[in-house]
Amino acid sequence: MKRIFLGPLLTLLFRPWVKGLDNVPQDGAAILASNHLSFSDSIFMPVMVPRRVSFLAKSEYFTGTGLKGRLTAMFFRLTNQLPMDRSGGAASELSLQAGRDVLADGGLLGIYPEGTRSPDARLYRGKVGVAKLALQTRVPVVPVAMIGTEKVQPIGKRLPNIRRIGIIFGQPLDFSQYYGQEEDHSVQRAVTDQIMYELMRLSGQEYVDEYAAVVKQRLAGQLPEPANGSEANPADGGQESGRPPGNGSGPDGDGSAVTGKV
Repeated sequence: MKRIFLGPLLTLLFRPWVKGLDNVPQDGAAILASNHLSFSDSIFMPVMVPRRVSFLAKSEYFTGTGLKGRLTAMFFRLTNQLPMDRSGGAASELSLQAGRDVLADGGLLGIYPEGTRSPDARLYRGKVGVAKLALQTRVPVVPVAMIGTEKVQPIGKRLPNIRRIGIIFGQPLDFSQYYGQEEDHSVQRAVTDQIMYELMRLSGQEYVDEYAAVVKQRLAGQLPEPANGSEANPADGGQESGRPPGNGSGPDGDGSAVTGKV
C-alpha cells in the first residue's frame, strides 16, 4: 500500500538517491537495521525497497488518544509497523516475538538498533535486541544508512521540509559463527557493535557510546549530567564518542566478527 500510493509522490518531491539496493535479498528473511534520524525514516526506506518491509515501531505510536492518536495508530498499522515496547525485560522480549514471526515467515524486518531517534543527528549506542533477533532467527542483517532525513522532518516539526534525502544499503552481515551463542551477552554486544560500526561507516555520523534515550532524558532535565563530563557508559564497557567499541572485533577482540563491505 505504502509503495503504491506514497512511492510516486515521495519520489517526485524528495528525489531520494539510493545506493546498494541490490544488497537487499530478493527473497527470504533478513533484518534491515537502520540509523534513526527522523519520524519519516519508516516511510522513506520501505518505499524504496521492492519487497514489503515490516517495522518495529515504539508502542506509544499505537496507544495515543483523541483523533490525532487514533489516526497515528491507524497509519502505523496500515504501513506494516508493529508495536515495540522499549521498557525492557519481559515486555520488550514479548515485542521482539512479533519480529521473530515476520522473519519466520520469510519476511523483511526493519528495526532501529538505537531504539529511538537521535536527538542531534549523531549515531548512538545500539541496543542488543537486534543481535538477539539475528542470532535466534539465523538471518542476515543489512545495515541501512538514512542520509539527511533529520533535515526533512526535525524532531517536533509537523510539516516536512521538501529537500533531497539519501539511503545506503550495505552488504548483508553474516553472524553464523555465533549461532548457538545467542544468550551470551558478550556475543550480543559484539554483534550489535559491529552493526553500529557499519552504520557509522555508511552514514558518516559521529558515534557516541551512550544510549540515545539516556541523552534525551538528560536534555529534558530528567537525569543529571555525568560527573566526569563523559558521554560513555563505563559500567557497560563503553568508550568516549568516536567509534563503536570493537570496530569489527569479536568478543575476544580477534577481528573476526563479520565481514561486510560496500
